[in-house]
Amino acid sequence: MPSSVSKNQNLTTIILHTSRLCLLPMLITRLCRNQTHGKPECGVLDAMADVVALMDDLFFQAKVIETAKHLGLDLRICGTPDSLLAEIARQPPGLIVVDLNARSEPLSAIERLPANARQIPLVAFLSHVQTALAEKARAAGCREVMPRSLFTQNLATILGKAKSHRS
Repeated sequence: MPSSVSKNQNLTTIILHTSRLCLLPMLITRLCRNQTHGKPECGVLDAMADVVALMDDLFFQAKVIETAKHLGLDLRICGTPDSLLAEIARQPPGLIVVDLNARSEPLSAIERLPANARQIPLVAFLSHVQTALAEKARAAGCREVMPRSLFTQNLATILGKAKSHRS
């Protein structure tokens, strides 16, 4: 009998740990984003951002954040097209990155970029099989559209464009 109790306790412990892991992305989102009237906005810092990104994949964000940190770049992650446009209007960055697979209508962010922001390098990425979406992004004004795999492979070089655009 004691061994079955021990197995049940271990199973309960595993279930509790697993459920905590499922909540982790939500907690990270709440900690990393400023909540303004219930809408997620870009992280609030007074310094000028080198890179402003529109993406909602938390695990991919972690990779981009770590690479930017390693390069000494200030990165702002925005969850909506409106927050991206507000961040760009507040202080133009050296680079704009858009995840075309974000749930928040990323094409509308590209289409709504003001004329002065169209001079800023803009890199968009997506799944390699989404050729129609890539064409729509190019038609919206994005000159550099690439598969997520290529973006990931060249992440440090791509983010480094922010430094060269600023200097």
